[in-house]
Amino acid sequence: MNFTLDFSSLAPYWPVFLRGAWLTLKMTTLAIIVGVAIGVIVAFAKSSKNLLVARACGAYIEAVRNTPFLVQIFLLYFGLASLGVHMPTFAAAVLAMIINIAAYAAEIIRAGIDSVPRGQIEAAECLGLSKWRIRWHVMLQPAIERVYPALTSQFLLMMQASAMASQISAEELTAIANTVQSDTFRSLETYIVVAGLYLALSILVKLLAYAFGEYIFKRRRTIRRAAALARRSPVSKVPAPVAGQPAPVAHVPFIHGISIPNSGQARNTVEGSAS
Repeated sequence: MNFTLDFSSLAPYWPVFLRGAWLTLKMTTLAIIVGVAIGVIVAFAKSSKNLLVARACGAYIEAVRNTPFLVQIFLLYFGLASLGVHMPTFAAAVLAMIINIAAYAAEIIRAGIDSVPRGQIEAAECLGLSKWRIRWHVMLQPAIERVYPALTSQFLLMMQASAMASQISAEELTAIANTVQSDTFRSLETYIVVAGLYLALSILVKLLAYAFGEYIFKRRRTIRRAAALARRSPVSKVPAPVAGQPAPVAHVPFIHGISIPNSGQARNTVEGSAS
């Protein structure tokens, strides 16, 4: 069997591949922004004292997390169409992605909120902060910082799951690949190119998520800057003690006009006062 890779037949389709990659990135970005916003609301609502609201949010999360994403897309696109509600493929795909990522983000963010110590919330209440400021500054921001790596992984999974939208003829990257390989009959080369584009998109999403995290989480920058200063600052090294001699004292900087005497001066002072 003689087979050689030939990517030359795919050269005319590069604009089509890039258009599909751009649509995939646009769908993922919209789903992440809207889905995380809804996920925050659902996370707080699930911890609500209203039992009906909490159970409704819990049922929504469990229903989404325990059904395949492809079935969710079919329910929105074909199921609503049977009821007379017709949606464009792009809108149906993005809506399904929003519903899916909102449920996962809600559970991740709720876990982060539960990790905030109760003492911090009580201290904020004692300071007289409003309920909204407590939820934003004391609960949500530390929670998001703790679970941000998990959210980033969920973003990547959602971008890869967007390939399911090809089943409803959304012109994203996987649908483009199916069309190209049916035209060129170069399936292996086509899907190698698509895999490389998905890899590039994943790296781009990770870099954007990292840059966004560095921008909003100022505490990370402060800790990193303090650690860098600590590594650059000189540290006094104490030599090893010699047998028969008193242990040397490490250098102590002069503070407020008071210097700490060495061990010999301290011993002479004590002996003089004793005599």
